[in-house]
Amino acid sequence: MVEKKVVLTYDGLKKMEEELEGLKTVRRKEVAEKIKEARGQGDLSENAEYDAAKEEQAEIEARIVQLEKMLRNAEVIDDDEVSSDIISIGSTVKIHDEEFDEELEYIIVGSAEADPMNGKISNESPVGVGLLGHKKGEKVAIETPDGEIIFRILEIKK
Repeated sequence: MVEKKVVLTYDGLKKMEEELEGLKTVRRKEVAEKIKEARGQGDLSENAEYDAAKEEQAEIEARIVQLEKMLRNAEVIDDDEVSSDIISIGSTVKIHDEEFDEELEYIIVGSAEADPMNGKISNESPVGVGLLGHKKGEKVAIETPDGEIIFRILEIKK
């Protein structure tokens, strides 16, 4: 089975590596200490603190495995390859929403680091897919689950 490439910006790569390091060095030790303390309280069969700590440990280990897999399959977008002429992964885009008459700014990123609430949209989302490959000044009609949206591209930055 071929594993899917994970597209990341350099910032996204650094954040993932920092999270992984924190989980391995800090969080593992914290949870191990919680388990040790809970064991010291005696009967484990009715010890909610022990159960919670073991569950937290399982979540941390699962996230470590997930991050390691994503980093192993990472394809990092080189900032030098990001154009300011055409929208690509890594581009910061200022667009005008024709229907609501408002300006929006997004960074197009890989799905692993998408965070729409903070202006980072996935290259696989309807808006991300619709914007990719377009240039400043173009009007783009994008089909979304809520219907068609028309954007005018105002600016493209690296």
